[in-house]
Amino acid sequence: MVPRMTTAVQVPNDALRAVRIGLRMSQEDLAKALRRVGEELGEPNEASKRLVQRWEAGVSRSPRPVYARALEQVTGRPIEALGFALPVPMARVHDDGSGGHDMDASSEGVAPASGTPQTATQSTAENFSGVWLSRYEFYSSGRDETYEGRHYVVLVQHGNRLTGRSLPGASSNPDSPLSLELTVDRNVVTGSWTEQTASDGYYQGARYHGAIQMLVEPTGRRMAGKWAGFGKDFDVNTGPWELRLMDTSTSKATLERYSTQPR
Repeated sequence: MVPRMTTAVQVPNDALRAVRIGLRMSQEDLAKALRRVGEELGEPNEASKRLVQRWEAGVSRSPRPVYARALEQVTGRPIEALGFALPVPMARVHDDGSGGHDMDASSEGVAPASGTPQTATQSTAENFSGVWLSRYEFYSSGRDETYEGRHYVVLVQHGNRLTGRSLPGASSNPDSPLSLELTVDRNVVTGSWTEQTASDGYYQGARYHGAIQMLVEPTGRRMAGKWAGFGKDFDVNTGPWELRLMDTSTSKATLERYSTQPR
C-alpha cells in the first residue's frame, strides 16, 4: 500500500499585513525597522523585503526568535497576534534565502494557521478592504453609565476572511488598540474582537475580547450588529456595534489621514 501524502495549505498571513498597513509601512519599511530594532536590541538580523513577503504569503509561519522579538518591538504586539504559528519540536527548518531560518509552512509539527483555506463556495463578491469607522456602545457598571468606543480600523480581505486593526492614534480612548478577526458569509459577518485598554486609563490596561456578529447593508458601506463579551461579575455583556466605510483605499496617504482620533 502506498502511503497517502498530505500537503499543507499555504494561508496568507493577513494579520501581519493588516498590522503593517496600519502602521503605514511598506514591506521594505518594515524590513528596515526590523533591522534597526535588531541593532538597538543587540540582536542584529538580516530582515529583507523578501522575508516580509514570505511571511505575509504564509510561506514562513514561524519566525526565528531574533525576528519574533524584533517584530514585537516594532509593532507593539505579541507574536501570536501577528498571525504566526508557534513552532513545536520536529519542525523542519530551511534557509529562507535572506539570511534567516524560519519554519516552513509545510513542515510537520508546525501549528496550523488560523482560519480555513478559501474554496469556491466560501468566496464573496464583495471586497471590504479599506478604512472603516468602528463604533460600539458598552455599559460601565462601575460608573453606572453607557459609553461609546470609536476607532478608525483598516480592514484587509482575503477570500471570505477579514482582518482588522485600528490605526495608530485613531481611537476615542488613547492607546486602546482594537483587533478584529471576521468571516463573511454573504451579508453576514461573524468573528471575534480584542481590545487592549490604556495602562493609565480607567480599566488600567485590561485586555477585553469577545464575539461579534453583524449584517452588511445592501450598499456594502455599513455593517451593524451586536458584540458579546465577559464582564467582571462572571456575566456576559452585549451591546450594539457598527462599521461604516470611510475610504476603500489603503494607501499610505489615506492611512495617515485617518490616523487621528475619531469624532
